[in-house]
Amino acid sequence: MHFNCWKCRAKIEYPSRSRVGRRDVCPKCHADLHTCRNCQFYDPGKHNQCSETRAERVCDKEAANYCGYFQPNPTLLASADRPAPKA
Repeated sequence: MHFNCWKCRAKIEYPSRSRVGRRDVCPKCHADLHTCRNCQFYDPGKHNQCSETRAERVCDKEAANYCGYFQPNPTLLASADRPAPKA
């Protein structure tokens, strides 16, 4: 499995059966990986910015959290060729 860091868009590779841990960080920019911004359910247009209706509200979408519904967002790969957002 692979996806891109939400912050710097570095390619992150994980074994297919392993989970992204709460303390895992991007090897390039050290941003937290288990965040709403990296999750396939993150949707700024939805209530609480999450399309998973059973998930609890998370205030900081860019910080590590304990959400049990977290799934890495593979669609971030499609934006990997665009420049990273300015921090």
